[in-house]
Amino acid sequence: MKLTHSRAVALMLVVTLLWSIAGVVTRHLEHARSFEVTFWRSFFTVVSLLVILPALQGRSVFSAMRRGGTALWLSGLCWSVMFTTFMVAMMLMPVANVLVTMAAGPLLTALFARMFIGHRIALRTWLAIGIAGVGMAWMYGSQMAGLPLVGTLVALCIPVAAAANWTVVQSSQQHGHAVDLVPAVLVGAVLSALATLPMALPFQATGHDILLLALLGLFQLAIPCVLAVRCGRVLKAPEMALLGLLEVIFGILLAWAGAGERPGSAVLTGGLLVIGALVINEFLGWKEQK
Repeated sequence: MKLTHSRAVALMLVVTLLWSIAGVVTRHLEHARSFEVTFWRSFFTVVSLLVILPALQGRSVFSAMRRGGTALWLSGLCWSVMFTTFMVAMMLMPVANVLVTMAAGPLLTALFARMFIGHRIALRTWLAIGIAGVGMAWMYGSQMAGLPLVGTLVALCIPVAAAANWTVVQSSQQHGHAVDLVPAVLVGAVLSALATLPMALPFQATGHDILLLALLGLFQLAIPCVLAVRCGRVLKAPEMALLGLLEVIFGILLAWAGAGERPGSAVLTGGLLVIGALVINEFLGWKEQK
C-alpha cells in the first residue's frame, strides 16, 4: 500500500500510541525490576526484529548490516543507551517526569548538530531551547526533595542519547552514507540485552511479567520503530517531531487512567513549557519548509 501523507500522519498517531504504553504496562509488573525489565524488553525486541527485518527486507539485510559502517554501530550504541535508561528511569521515576524529560530530545539535537556538525540554529530554536530549559529546571527544582538523584540523571540520559543518535545519522548522511535505522534499532536492542543481562540475574519475573514485557518488546518497540521509519520517508522532520510529542500526552494519560499515577502541578507546568516550546518551534519550522 502506497503511504500517502494523510496515511503517514494516521500511522504516526498509531505509532505514538504504541510507544506510550510503556509506563502503564510497567506499573502492572509483579516482581520484575530495573535491569531485568530492561533485559526482557530488549530481548523480545531482538526476537521480534529478527522476524520482521527479513520479512520486510529479505535475508540480505543481515549481510548489509555487516557493511553498515561505523555510523550504524554508533547509532546502535545510542539506541542501546536510550532503551536501557528509558526502562530504568521508568522504574525509578514517575512516568510523567520521564516522558517530559525525553521530550527535550529534539531541542538537544539542534544543539548537538550546531556543536558537532555546524548546523545553523534559528533564533526561534534558541528561544525554544531557553524556554524548555526553564521548564525542565522548574519541574525538577520543585520536586528535588521528592525525586531520587539517580533517577533524574538516568532520565536525562535519554534525550542526550537521542540527540547524539540523530547527530550521528545526520553527519553520516552529509557524507553520503545513509544509516538504515531499523537495523540500528536491532543493534541497540542486542547491546541493551547483553549489557543488562548480568545485572538482571537472578531472574525474578513471573510468567505474567514476561508476557507484559514481551508485549512491550513487540508492540511498544519493534513494530512502532519499523512503522516510524517508514513514516519518516513521507513526513518532514518537523511533522515527525510534532506528532512524536503525542507519546508524552498519551503516556501521561494512560499512566493516570490505567495506574492511578497522577502528575503533580510542577510536572504539568514544566511539561507545558517544554512541549509548548517544541510545538511552536516545530510548527514555525514546518511553515518555513512549506
